[in-house]
Amino acid sequence: MDGLAALAVFFNKASKDARIGIAHIGLFVTLLQLLSEQDSEGPLVTYSGTVMQVAKISSSATYHKLMRELDAYGYIKYNPSYYKGRGSCIYLSPSQ
Repeated sequence: MDGLAALAVFFNKASKDARIGIAHIGLFVTLLQLLSEQDSEGPLVTYSGTVMQVAKISSSATYHKLMRELDAYGYIKYNPSYYKGRGSCIYLSPSQ
């Protein structure tokens, strides 16, 4: 799924979901941007610091809370890496 289609699906679903706020939307759009810069069809592999800088999230607690919520609500599939040398794996289409 290309970025524009993924964004359309996200907004269609999020518009009916009262749990989704502006921070979730900003984070999801940031993930789409980073995926497009990665130039691959697979999952986004990135580090929290990179995502936080682009999304303008200053607290790691907020970042992890938003990522867990997007995962729990079915917008992404988030496989965090607990190792500093390895990026987390994020699927923007949870069916992947």
